[in-house]
Order: sequence, then C-alpha cells, then structure tokens
Amino acid sequence: MCLRFTYMMRSDAIKKGIEKAPARSLLRADGLDDRDMERPFIGIANSWNDIVPGHIHLNEIADAVRDGIKEAGGVPFTFGVPAVCDGIAMGHSGMRFSLVSRETISDACEIMIEAHSLDGWVGVTNCDKITPGMLMAAGRMNVPAILITGGAMDPGNINGKDADLQTVFEAIGEFKAGNANEAQVKKAECAACPGKGSCSGLFTANTMACLTETLGLSVTGCATSLATDEKKLLLAKETGKKIVELVKKDIKPRDMVKEGSFRNAIRVDMAIGGSTNTVLHLPAIAREFGVDLSIDEFDRISREVPHITSMRPGGPYSMRDLDSAGGMPAVLNRLIGMMEDADTVCGKLKDIAKASAVRDDEVLRPLNRPFHKEGGIAILKGNLAPKGAVIKQSAVSEKMRSFIGPAKVYDSEKDAMDAIMSRKVVPGDAVIIRYEGPKGAPGMPEMLSPTSLIAGMGLGDSVALITDGRFSGATRGGCIGHVSPEAYDKGPLAAVKDGDMIEIDISARKLNVKLSDEDIQKRLRDVKAPEKKLSGVLRKYRSLVSDSSEGAHLYR
Repeated sequence: MCLRFTYMMRSDAIKKGIEKAPARSLLRADGLDDRDMERPFIGIANSWNDIVPGHIHLNEIADAVRDGIKEAGGVPFTFGVPAVCDGIAMGHSGMRFSLVSRETISDACEIMIEAHSLDGWVGVTNCDKITPGMLMAAGRMNVPAILITGGAMDPGNINGKDADLQTVFEAIGEFKAGNANEAQVKKAECAACPGKGSCSGLFTANTMACLTETLGLSVTGCATSLATDEKKLLLAKETGKKIVELVKKDIKPRDMVKEGSFRNAIRVDMAIGGSTNTVLHLPAIAREFGVDLSIDEFDRISREVPHITSMRPGGPYSMRDLDSAGGMPAVLNRLIGMMEDADTVCGKLKDIAKASAVRDDEVLRPLNRPFHKEGGIAILKGNLAPKGAVIKQSAVSEKMRSFIGPAKVYDSEKDAMDAIMSRKVVPGDAVIIRYEGPKGAPGMPEMLSPTSLIAGMGLGDSVALITDGRFSGATRGGCIGHVSPEAYDKGPLAAVKDGDMIEIDISARKLNVKLSDEDIQKRLRDVKAPEKKLSGVLRKYRSLVSDSSEGAHLYR
C-alpha cells in the first residue's frame, strides 16, 4: 500500500507536474513506474569498496537497507562515496588524503541528495573519516537521515591472545629493538586482521560508531554489533524502515541532535576512552548542526566523567567484549544520571538507557569503581600549545603523566621515523614532529607508525611524542597531538630547538617548553616553513582548512 503524505515531498520537485515529464522519463529508465512516483525517494550513500576491510561487506548491508526501505513503502537509490583505509594509508604520502576525505565525503552526500531532491537518506558507513563526513552532511542539509555503521572486525588471535592492527605496528618496533624476529612479525601480520569489519579495538572508526548511536542517528545496538554478527543485517533492514518513518513524520537531524546531544557524546567518549580524533570530528560535526563546540568542553567533561571500560589500545578489551557487556545502551545505563535527555531515531535517550542492562560488571564497571577517575581524553595547554593539544590519558602509564625531557626536533614524520629506527631516540627524550598539521602537511596525517615503534621498542614509558599532526585511535603512551596553533602558522612548536626542555603535566593539563615568551617570539621571526609543492585537492585544502582546535573544518 502506498504511503500518503500530507505535505509536499522534496522529491516532488523532480516528479510532479507536466513540466517534470523529462525527469520522470529518466526515472522510468531506472525502472520506476507511476506507483513509485507517489512514494518517498530515499538515498543510500554506500561507502563500499574492496580496499578497506571495514567496507568490503557494505553492499550486503546496503541491500538490507534497500529491503527495509521498500518494505516501508519507499523507493531506494544507491550511490557511492569514497572511503580511505587509514591503516593502509599510514606512513606514506597517502595519509595526507585521509582527513581531507572527510570533507569530500560530506560534499559527495550533499551533492547527490540535493541534486536529486531526495526525501531522506541513509549513510552506510564504517571507518574513520566516512562516519564523521556523513554526520557533517546530515547536519548541513537537515534532510531526514540515519546512519548504519558496518561493525567491528572480530579480534585476531596470536598464541591465545586477542590481536589487532596495533599488534602488527608494535611488532615492527619489537623487531627493531631485537625482541622479535621476522617470522614473528609475519605471524602477527597474518593473524591480526581476520576479516571484514573495522579494526577490533576502540579506535577511531568504532569510537565514532558509538558516538553516532549516542547522538541518536543510528538505531539502538548498531554501534557495537560486529560485522560478522547476523543481527547487523537485521539492524540494516530496521534502518531502512526507520528512514521512511522519519520522512513520513518529517523528522530531521536538527530536530533530534541539539547542543546537549553533543555533550552526551563527549560524556560517552570519556567513559569509554575513545579516540583523540573525536576532538577533531565532534566540533566539525557540531558546526554543521549550528552548535559551537569548544575543545575546552572535552576537558571540562573529562574531569567529571570516569573511564569505565578499558579497551584497546590502552586496555585488554575489544568491541566484541563491549557488545557482550550490553553495548551502548549499557553504557548509557551506567551514565544515566550524568546524561541530558535527548531525542534519537529510536525514542528518548534516557528511555533507551533505562530499558537496558549491564551484562558484565568488569568490562563495563560501575561509576564508583572505574578504571580511571577521569575520562579518556585530556586537553593540555601552555606556552607550547596556547590553543590546546590532545592526549588519550586513559592509555598513558602513571610514569608518563608527569615528564620533563630534552626535545629532539624533526620537521616531518619520516625524519622522526628514521631517527627512532636508528636508535637516535633514547629514554627521556621528547620527540617533536612538526609541520604535520592541517596546513603544514597538509592534511594532518595520522601517525601510528612512530608511536607504535616507540611502544614496540620498549620506550613507551620513557619517551614523549608531541606533534601538530594527529594520532591513530590505536595510539597509546605519552603521545600528544593536535598541538595548536600548528608550526606552519608559526605556532610555538616552530620555535623549539634540539635540547630545549619540554614539560608535560597531564594532571595539571600543562604542556610547556622552558623558554620565555620573548625567546619564543624572537625565534619565530626567523622561522620558515619547509616548502612543499602542492597541487589538486591538497592545495585547495591548505587554502581553506581551519585550525585543528576548531575541528580542521573547511571555511565556507
């Protein structure tokens, strides 16, 4: 039976009236008939490709979404958007394009949905920049929307222990330190990533899945259900039905996602110990929803919300464990007294929390017995980072919470990697990697390679790493990223020289270099950023991108 709408559908702009006969003719070439012209047109932004393990199964999910849309009386149209695998792009020039792709994905969704006057859309997504890019598009267009994330990979297994991509990166460090042989590295390589899904720890992809469900833009249970779980396809079909319902009721993203929704997302982020990349993504998403979200809000909430689950990279648990413990509804149940009520695609947030239960008190501890008293992320400030810097404090050992050491300065990730591998970095050093920010790189590349080398070589409790670039969600240890302003913009990081003493105090939220303001400004007058010949998308990105403290969004 056809749905009847009491208001004009957006798609009426391409299918109603005699003057729209040419558009209808083309739609008939797609296989549509008169009956379809009365139905809502629903887009499916499908980020499937067979390069990214987190996306190789998304066609199955998109097909289930299509089934749900059809069953609910809608007409589905699928289109593709790009997706970058950060792990494959890591450690070479390709990583410059990962954060850039977030904006491209957002624009691609907007172009397809607006150009074809679609009534609503579903984002079929999974990995690091795709989910935030789609969320940005949802806020910007404010057309009925819902996302379904593809789910985490099952953990690998090495000698009876869980393994993931982080295991492989750190195995290289162990090899360089002489603590592993080539065969052991190969064993890790072949066992750590067993199949489809996003990497199995609480890295950026899975963190953003959790925050999408918290924001209310995916169905309950979506975030933590694994890629291999049969319920994922059931959730996909439910998602297809739900988008038609949202269109029918004219419920738009901004009707649900308000300022308090973003505070809720930060609370969950802190409780689960999510990726530092959320400090880039949430402000950029909030901006598209008309909400001003300062990075200072992350630190304020971090001091209030304890870290209640210990997941990879800082702890032993994987997404499979969090799902078994009750997933995001269970997390919300734990935090219910701290959360602001909000609308979601499945009802009120607090109703979802109240209806859920925690199934494992060790994986998901009560608030009075947390893994850490403060949340997973801290924002540091000082004369080295006047606008702020970010650290995943839940993955830092007690030995590194307070640190003083001499700087070893490198103007690129490659130079730092060469120094670490040749053992020029020793215990007590503060490794500075600069000109890797949004403008400087450009593209603010993710640097799991040097951080994993440091950890794998046994230096994780004695060496700090400070950069205006960013880190993988798999990074652990005394690694401080997003230093702002970046060196390319003549931020203080550009003034540091070898031997300058760096001071870190995570508890006091301090990051300083032992130089006077006068000395810093005097040095900066003589600074020249390394020249890089740019073309294409990177040249455009550098000219438009904002500071990392603002989410590295593009000025529009």
